[in-house]
Amino acid sequence: MSTVGVSSTDGKSALVEALMGFQFNHVGGGTKTRRPITLHMKYNSSCVQPNCFLMTDEAGEQEVTLEELQEHIEGENGRLEREGQFWAKEIVVKIEYKFCPNLTIIDTPGLISAAPGRRNHTVQSSAKQVEAMVRAKMECMEYILLCLEDTNDWSNATTRRLVMQVDPHLSRTVMVSTKLDTRLPQFARGHDVEMFLRPPGRLLEPGMLGGVPFFTSVPSGRVGTGKDAMFRSNEAFREAVTERENVDVSELEKRLDRKLERAERSRIGVTSLRRFLEQLLQRRYLENVPAIVPLLEKEYRNAARRLEDTQDELNDLHPDKLKDKGRVFREAFLSKLALLMRGTVSAPPDRFGETLADEHICGGSFVGPDGKSISVPEDLPNAHMRLFGGAQYHRAMAEFRAGVGMLTCPDISREEIVNACGIDDFHDGVNYTRTACVIAVAKAREIFEPFLHQLGYRFSHILRRMMPIAMHLLQREGHFPTGHDLFLKRVGASFHAFIDAAEKGCRQRCMEDLLSTTRYVTWSLHTKSRASLKAMLGKVTAPSASEGGRGRSHEEASNPVTEVLENTLWNRQLGVMSEEIVAALVCQIFEGIRDHVVQALELKFNCFFLMPVVDTFPTRLREELESAYEEDLDDVFDVGAVRAALDFRLKSLESELHQVERLQRKFATIHTTLAQQPNAPKPLHDPTMPSLPSKDDHTPRASAALNTILAHHGNTSDKNSGGSAHTLHTATSLPPPGNAPSNIPTIPLGDVTSKTSARVSPQAAKDKIKASMDSSKVAIAPSTAR
Repeated sequence: MSTVGVSSTDGKSALVEALMGFQFNHVGGGTKTRRPITLHMKYNSSCVQPNCFLMTDEAGEQEVTLEELQEHIEGENGRLEREGQFWAKEIVVKIEYKFCPNLTIIDTPGLISAAPGRRNHTVQSSAKQVEAMVRAKMECMEYILLCLEDTNDWSNATTRRLVMQVDPHLSRTVMVSTKLDTRLPQFARGHDVEMFLRPPGRLLEPGMLGGVPFFTSVPSGRVGTGKDAMFRSNEAFREAVTERENVDVSELEKRLDRKLERAERSRIGVTSLRRFLEQLLQRRYLENVPAIVPLLEKEYRNAARRLEDTQDELNDLHPDKLKDKGRVFREAFLSKLALLMRGTVSAPPDRFGETLADEHICGGSFVGPDGKSISVPEDLPNAHMRLFGGAQYHRAMAEFRAGVGMLTCPDISREEIVNACGIDDFHDGVNYTRTACVIAVAKAREIFEPFLHQLGYRFSHILRRMMPIAMHLLQREGHFPTGHDLFLKRVGASFHAFIDAAEKGCRQRCMEDLLSTTRYVTWSLHTKSRASLKAMLGKVTAPSASEGGRGRSHEEASNPVTEVLENTLWNRQLGVMSEEIVAALVCQIFEGIRDHVVQALELKFNCFFLMPVVDTFPTRLREELESAYEEDLDDVFDVGAVRAALDFRLKSLESELHQVERLQRKFATIHTTLAQQPNAPKPLHDPTMPSLPSKDDHTPRASAALNTILAHHGNTSDKNSGGSAHTLHTATSLPPPGNAPSNIPTIPLGDVTSKTSARVSPQAAKDKIKASMDSSKVAIAPSTAR
């Protein structure tokens, strides 16, 4: 039950104490509660005084006295108040007491009403923090909300408007008007009291939980021995609560000038509110029976099946059976690898797929000579899709072909051309053709060799990813050898070693191609188009006649052959014509080398890296495993460790099966006890009581009854109060302080919160049922501090 109110004076904490039957909290004017307090209350008829247990991360469950609990809560609230902060982490307390019901209640901080203006920035920030904290509690659909209003005008109810943001029809909200004793003197006429007790539908949602509001008063004063204490004991406090309730009834009857009807009387006082909540949740337990029984039966069948499978695995630890089992898994694994390479939709892409951006992060991108990643073409197919296996390999190859295949030769400096000219061993002329070849092959080798290593690493990453995907498929199909970790490690090591060896061998072949292409220039191979070369050379700027050699005649300088020799053979002063000729030749040679390298790398990686995984690795794996079988079987399967693990699992499953059986028997007993109670909640509406929620309620349905049963099988308290801790639980009508019949059997729930178990167990059964059944949870809506 999560409490919600609009003012720190709404009396949330005081109402929680009245429901529990003793005082423990930090109450008073202003915002006292600065951390949510989760109270797991358990009825225990033998506890004359409250037994308190504080749950902490450091010490776990620690028994404390009531005074120590009060000091801890006040200390935490004081620390946060000094810091001007609120904290969403809950203070978790378990309490056993003969006067408290089986409920789990969350007391939330009161909402803060902050005035506008910059001067109130701190208060406004705190108000937003508290509202977000409380709203997060209320948004849990399995909670029942107790919305507390400190008002005498239902048309002006701030808390209700906040609660209706998460529960528009109040279908899981119980409205409670607090401080009835201070409201009554504010009414001058009996008609006003009638309107307050029975607000019309235009003021309150007629579909609210319970149909009409409840009205409570809690006497002021604290329990203690000091001079400021109003009550000397918790018993005196409970008596005061009952007396205050009787006084409220008398005052109402006096102002109405008539006796209260039974339906009206059932909505006055803390006792009536507690009885309503208990009966509400008890009824939901009974309604949940049809959902719980088949789920328990399913858990029993699953536990029995796993027990049988474990026994079969123990029987299969004979050496010959282990070998056969390893061979079956080996072939299944190889078939999955081939399936992933060919393509499949069996593996979920959202879990195992990678977009191109993800692939760059995990497998590296193609980095150019400037140290920046090569831009991916916008039209690259499937760049944003999550791929794996053969589809991912094909996309990476397409990216390499599109990115590297469009690289152009970097700019050539004049110094590089002059240094590449050198001097011949027979004359001092310049061979610009050789110069162009020297520059082109040096640039190509420098640029393309890093791409070879990057491509190998990227493809290795893609193929390595196939192993966990194949294991997932095998595990889902039931072909996974559970417990044989040593065998699985051997298979994985063999696969990774083969990929490393294949990548290294393929890279060496590609390196030979790169070296041969950049070692010797063959014009028919390196110039991809002589027509384009002629067109490029045709654009070379010829020097004008005035720029001819000095001291020569005009006729001599105008001779075309002489001009070419002058500018390309005899003259070492690099002119425009020579520079453009060298640049044109270098670009042509570079592009020829680029195209040849891209084609060669694609062909080599397909033939000597990809295909060996398909046709060579299966034979290699079979040979390695068979050889290991012959050498030492224990090095493959570690039979001793597997047998010990299976024995432990067998004992755990046997215990689990017995637990489920006890759950079934206990559930049947509890249901019979509840159903046979003479005052058990009726399945239909009782006009003499506030209306109980119907089966059409939106609140989930099942964990309340299961929680009841689980409490009989050990304390499964979640020390961190996660998940279902934010709830109110009750099993049956327990003896409230006052006039409750003492012959009603009670079923203590204990602390029913827990973390989800990895194995299927009674606790796991609870967690599975929880999503569709948790109808025993009540949340109390917060208040706003002024």
